[in-house]
Amino acid sequence: MKKVSLSGSSRENVGKKDAKAQRRAGNVPAVIYGGDKQVHVFINEIALKKVVYSPNVYQIELEISGSITNVIIQDIQFHPVTDRIVHVDFLELVATKEVKIGLPVRTSGLSEGVVGGGRLAMNFRKLNCKGLPSAFPEELVLDITALNIGDSIRVSSVDLDGLTLLHPENAVVLAVKRTRAAMSAATDEGEEGEEGAEDAAE
Repeated sequence: MKKVSLSGSSRENVGKKDAKAQRRAGNVPAVIYGGDKQVHVFINEIALKKVVYSPNVYQIELEISGSITNVIIQDIQFHPVTDRIVHVDFLELVATKEVKIGLPVRTSGLSEGVVGGGRLAMNFRKLNCKGLPSAFPEELVLDITALNIGDSIRVSSVDLDGLTLLHPENAVVLAVKRTRAAMSAATDEGEEGEEGAEDAAE
C-alpha cells in the first residue's frame, strides 16, 4: 500500500462537548483501536481530507506525541447536511493480524471490444480483500486487452497472492458491453451483406 504521514494529538477529554470544540477548531476527533488499547486523538481536518478524498488506499504513519503508529482508515462519519468529516476510526496494523481492506481496481491495456465500439462497465471500483498488511499491493490491476464485446472478468479469475477476496466468485468485476452504436453498426453491416447477396443473385 501507499504510505502517507499524518500527525495528531491525544484528546484529554472524551465527550460530545470536547468533540464539538475540536471541530470548531478545525480538527476531527478520532479513535485508534486494534492494538493493546483504544487511543482517542484528534487530527487536523485539512490534512485528513487529503487522505480521505483520494481514490487510493493508504497505510498511514500516524504520529501522536512523538510516537508513530501504522494505521488504516476503517470507518468515517460525515455530517448529514454539510458532509464534513465528524469522526474517524483508525485500525492499528499489526504484522501478524489479518485486516480487511478495499483495494482500488485499475485497468491496463486497450480492450479489443472497446475498440470495436463496446463500452467498458466497471461494477467494482474497489474489491474487499482480507490478509496480512504486508500482502496488500497499492492497487489491483486487471489487463483488459483481450476482452471482446460480451466478455467479462469475474472475481473467480482474479488472482491475489496471499489475499482472500470477500466477494462471491461469480460476481462480475468489469465487462465490455455492446452499445447502441455497435448494435446499429452490426445491423447496417448485416443489411449491406444481404443487399450484396441479392445483387449477386440478380
